[in-house]
Amino acid sequence: MSVTQQYLLDTYRAAQHGEPTPPAPGQHDWQVVREVRDYGRFRAVVAERPAHGRFRAALARLARGGRLGGGGLSGRGVARTPRPLP
Repeated sequence: MSVTQQYLLDTYRAAQHGEPTPPAPGQHDWQVVREVRDYGRFRAVVAERPAHGRFRAALARLARGGRLGGGGLSGRGVARTPRPLP
């Protein structure tokens, strides 16, 4: 059953029982994304890590050839496959 079909079924049931209709699918998606982002920032502050710029810092490490985990052997003289020249 698709999301739209489930929504239509829930709307029909709500009308039969005299209850308010449920919100349309996707109506609160951006609110959920913001809440997840805020929760991640909160957890970073509680863990005493920087709350801002963690995603861009991880992308920058990837672009430089480092690892996402921050630890490991990257950047300590470990031989890597050279990048092809343009």
